[in-house]
Amino acid sequence: MPTPIKMPALSPTMEEGTLAKWLVKPGDTVSAGDIMAEIETDKATMEFEAVDEGTIASIMVDEGTEGVKVGTVIAMLAEEGEDLDEAAKAAPSGGEAQAEEAREEKVEQEEKRTEAPAPTPAAAKSDDGSRIKASPLARRIAEQKGLDLSTITGSGPNGRIVKADVEDAKPGAAPAKEAAAAPAPAPAKPATMGGDLDAPYEAQKLNNVRKVIARRLTEAKQTIPHIYLTVDVRLDALLKLRSELNKSLEADGIKLSVNDLLIKAQARALQRVPLCNVSFQGDELYQYTREDISVAVAAPSGLITPIIRDAGRKGLAQISAEMKELAGKARDGKLQPHEFQGGTASLSNLGMFGTKQFDAVINPPQAMILAVGAGEQRPHVVDGALAVATVMSATGSFDHRAIDGADGAQFMQAFQQLVENPMGLVV
Repeated sequence: MPTPIKMPALSPTMEEGTLAKWLVKPGDTVSAGDIMAEIETDKATMEFEAVDEGTIASIMVDEGTEGVKVGTVIAMLAEEGEDLDEAAKAAPSGGEAQAEEAREEKVEQEEKRTEAPAPTPAAAKSDDGSRIKASPLARRIAEQKGLDLSTITGSGPNGRIVKADVEDAKPGAAPAKEAAAAPAPAPAKPATMGGDLDAPYEAQKLNNVRKVIARRLTEAKQTIPHIYLTVDVRLDALLKLRSELNKSLEADGIKLSVNDLLIKAQARALQRVPLCNVSFQGDELYQYTREDISVAVAAPSGLITPIIRDAGRKGLAQISAEMKELAGKARDGKLQPHEFQGGTASLSNLGMFGTKQFDAVINPPQAMILAVGAGEQRPHVVDGALAVATVMSATGSFDHRAIDGADGAQFMQAFQQLVENPMGLVV
């Protein structure tokens, strides 16, 4: 019996996704565990594995189709000995219609991005005055071919006329009335802001990751009362320790980054000030007993935060190895849900870009994020005398509903002490 392959829920929050790429085609044989497709979720692009063995009978949703609902039939799998043509026809009722609607939506989105806006034609009506159910794309094709929609039977859900119904239809005895010639639409005009800005632009479709970033950060700034605390931290001792450790670990192929040490310092600071390792949960405050540090990584699809779990109890070499692996997966869009979902606090480091200091937005439901800037040579008082030191500005953003200013200040002080006296990071 043919098996329908449905759009999977690859994360707890996923309701729909983009079928980014098919890695199989009709006629291909697959076994359990084979990678069949790449699906873009609300978090990342993930691989979709086969759970049964058989032969791909049909692909029902084209690659590149956006907004495919979880549970939609995207392909049919034939068992050994089954006729592929028969298996392809055995899709559950409504599956082809859902796929057709998804394809039409993709075509319409592409047309909207590439064509100048045109006047929307009035909705066609049947002889009894009721509105004819037809997709916008089907209406446009019918108008171009001079078809009367009231003479066409729809094959879509609830008799809706779709693209396939009008593509092969011929003008009948009762053709649609020719629309009055309309002047050619004017070239699309670049967007303006307040009438003061008139600049050319190129509209770019938001991917699912960028949509989630926009939604979550807007939610964070609107609902979380941020408080910001900044300290200047001397890096000279940490840089010296890093150099010494890298020399001793060179034979093992391990090279620690400054960020690796800062991850450990943040985790140890949370151990010292556990009142900052919390999250606000309505009528409750969650107090975490493990330091899971979400580290911001810039990926092609947008910002994502892979997690170093239990960072306070891990050695620097282990943190470094895990961070390299997770950062590589993040940039390739290959992170698995358990590798980026969760975390008790976040770290964002823009020092490599020369940024001196910045205030980061809290990543809900977490209650804090640490933003660190570049280490730079600055005049600094050392042992009561003015000297030149390598100094880094670090700013903690705290959810004031969960963390009091005094507790946040103690955390920043603990972080400063651990960085300036870094031997505490290796014991």
